[in-house]
Amino acid sequence: MTPLAQVSTERIAIQGVKGAFHEIAARKFFGPAIELEECMSFPDLFQAMDEQRTKIGVVAIENTLAGTILPNYALLRNSTFNIMGEIYLRIEHQLCGIRGGKIADLREVFSHPMAIEQCRQFFKDYPHIRLVESEDTAGSAEMVNRENNPAYAAIASELAAKHYQLDVLARNIETNPFNYTRFWIIAEEVNLPNLSKINKASLCFNLKHQVGSLSQILLLLGGHGMNLTKIQSLPIVGKAWQYFFHIDLEFDDYEQYQRAIASIQFQVDELKILGEYTRGEK
Repeated sequence: MTPLAQVSTERIAIQGVKGAFHEIAARKFFGPAIELEECMSFPDLFQAMDEQRTKIGVVAIENTLAGTILPNYALLRNSTFNIMGEIYLRIEHQLCGIRGGKIADLREVFSHPMAIEQCRQFFKDYPHIRLVESEDTAGSAEMVNRENNPAYAAIASELAAKHYQLDVLARNIETNPFNYTRFWIIAEEVNLPNLSKINKASLCFNLKHQVGSLSQILLLLGGHGMNLTKIQSLPIVGKAWQYFFHIDLEFDDYEQYQRAIASIQFQVDELKILGEYTRGEK
């Protein structure tokens, strides 16, 4: 993949600490010459960007097994930031223990609840191991390194094992190999590439409370050759039974896309384009 922006020693905000899958996504998109702004939560990441401690962030938005991370839609919609790109990352979980450790010696394995669920089948063969939920996969690896206890291990990335000098006691322990996460690359100022390279857009809107209003929008978009790849509804706080709709569109012709947006402009309320970018390789 060719990134939309070449970054040299740029500071990139990620959710989690060194070794998190967000770091892997950031380095895959921008290359190795970056620095990290580590944020313990997604609201912290947006705050770091609001405070201009960094200009660019990497934000997970959906996973093929766990689904959409709904709060991140609201965080982006209510911010001044835009999507400048996306990346899809295969999630591979490793069992990481201290140097020289053995699975037979383990008593507790720590990780994020999502990672634990994705690896639970593996541990059915090891009933002596208790699975303990934590806030972060890479943070669990850091803790195992700090405690230096052969009874402890973490479910984390291979990069986390490298960062925290751990051995990989078992590789790719996730149950389902088709485990991918989609990340948005967000920034306040986006230098768009050549318009011919823009073939995806993310936008949100809410609709007038009328029968068939959503189907009318979808028909208009389809009539302009737009490929709807995702639609997600979220309730509007304070307005019962009213919703924001977030959609992703893919297209081959940017001018046709602009005509499609113009066709729905007066059919929706609060239309906001969250980003126009080059779609990521799946």
